[in-house]
Amino acid sequence: MVKLNKIYTKTGDGGQTGLSDGSRVSKYSLRVAAIGAVDETNSAIGVARLDTEGDHDAMLSRIQNDLFDLGADLSMPEDGKTEDRLRIAPAQVERLEREIDAMNAALAPLKSFVLPGGTALAAHLHLARAIARRAERAIVELAAQEAINEAAIRYANRLSDHLFVMARAANNDGMGDVLWVPGKNR
Repeated sequence: MVKLNKIYTKTGDGGQTGLSDGSRVSKYSLRVAAIGAVDETNSAIGVARLDTEGDHDAMLSRIQNDLFDLGADLSMPEDGKTEDRLRIAPAQVERLEREIDAMNAALAPLKSFVLPGGTALAAHLHLARAIARRAERAIVELAAQEAINEAAIRYANRLSDHLFVMARAANNDGMGDVLWVPGKNR
């Protein structure tokens, strides 16, 4: 169980932060950037949840918890040990895939790229999707430099797809999507 008695510790005043294994890294490290982008994604999803209810809210609630798991995963450098390590599990990726497939089955076919917008919920989900894509890029960049859990990359990739499909569902199952019209304003 996590217990936080003191919010500020002053240990980061020199520009470093602690990882879960006790090591210290620069606050501008790739690992910290990836963790920060995951946190931003979670915050954007929290805003989107202001407009949700029912199944969508339950899905987003699970995703928010998963994103804390993802942050914990990224905060523990890979060292080959697996016991007592919180890592994103393949089952979490598979759950996202099942939810994407279920939501997508009810959507109108796409005829163009979708512009972020439509309902307030869809707009918030598109913003969360764009931030999730930034988190994915940061995770992939980290993975190019250091070993990380492969499921973490897959989860980040599926998450942006999930948020896209949910945004379309929030736009009257795609019927209210705002579509890109190439060259419309020439």
